[in-house]
Amino acid sequence: MRTLKWNYDKNLLEMIDQRLLPGEFKIIEFDTYQKVAQAITDMVVRGAPAIGGAAGFGLAAAAFQSAASTPEELHRDLKVAAKVLGQARPTAVNLAWALDRVLNEVFPPLLIGEGPGVRSDAEVRSNAEVMSLCQAILTEAQRIADEDVEINKRMARHGAELIEDGDTIIHHCNTGALATVDWGTALGVIRTAHEQGKNIHVLVDETRPRLQGARLTAWELEQYGIPYDIISDNAAGYFLRTGQVQKVVFGADRVAANGDVANKIGTYMLALAARDNSVPAYSVVPTSTIDLTLPTGEEIPIEEREEAEVLALTLKGLQVSPANASARNPAFDVTPHRLVTGIVTENGVVYPPFDKNLPKAVKSET
Repeated sequence: MRTLKWNYDKNLLEMIDQRLLPGEFKIIEFDTYQKVAQAITDMVVRGAPAIGGAAGFGLAAAAFQSAASTPEELHRDLKVAAKVLGQARPTAVNLAWALDRVLNEVFPPLLIGEGPGVRSDAEVRSNAEVMSLCQAILTEAQRIADEDVEINKRMARHGAELIEDGDTIIHHCNTGALATVDWGTALGVIRTAHEQGKNIHVLVDETRPRLQGARLTAWELEQYGIPYDIISDNAAGYFLRTGQVQKVVFGADRVAANGDVANKIGTYMLALAARDNSVPAYSVVPTSTIDLTLPTGEEIPIEEREEAEVLALTLKGLQVSPANASARNPAFDVTPHRLVTGIVTENGVVYPPFDKNLPKAVKSET
């Protein structure tokens, strides 16, 4: 099933609780935007495209929560909700992208009485009109979710052309169906190559500190019947240097205009090792993850999470770190574009110079 979906009978959002996998598969219900925002922060849902989908449905929940009697009041309530949702995780650009898309689609300036010379006639609008807008918000959120699945499959077909029969691939973090509404980005490429009959093997980075690779990617690969081995993050360089890897693939939470890639912490070191050993490294992202407003990765905000995620590691039931230890926990790093072989999008594979070719991919209609 999908990572997240709107339950039209109950009028609420349902999401897989990814914190419990692989030990337990559980669906949680969310009927307020505050709960959706907290779910994003707590990583009940994670992965840039999935976060974007959750944000869209979070606005739908906010619309049905609202006691507004006019479109103007509803718009004000939704702007408050969008601010709360937008602060849940700052690095993933899909979050802000989805919120802006829903609000701009449903509330163009003429509708909410904004702009020079435009008359606001809220006093003659009815509750029926507000309900119609609520439904429009839900429709747009659903459209974002459905488009994500189709975009992922298009990306996967482009990316699978880069995978050769017999390849061993290092994959970082989780970029499969769980990181999207369905199918996946980088892991979607691997899944498609496998379904095409290519004999491939995946080395799965654990991806500390939250172990999205060992917990989520390994679980997904088992569902698809794709052979894999889990490796510690620090082992990637060994396998690359000894010639046991032919491709490196990962996703991204934001790509700057010059091709710098913000992705799960550890991606930078992996890309460095890949470049030093002449192994191509590809980032797989929908064009909604490409932020052309940021010239370089230096401008990408990097989320730093609580130190408990690092310090809570145990070994044989005992805490690894000293009781009074402190920790730093950046959730992402930025991989410079010089280390990225290509960026796979739904509109094809983009190669350097990224500053010239990424805008073409974003604007492409094909």
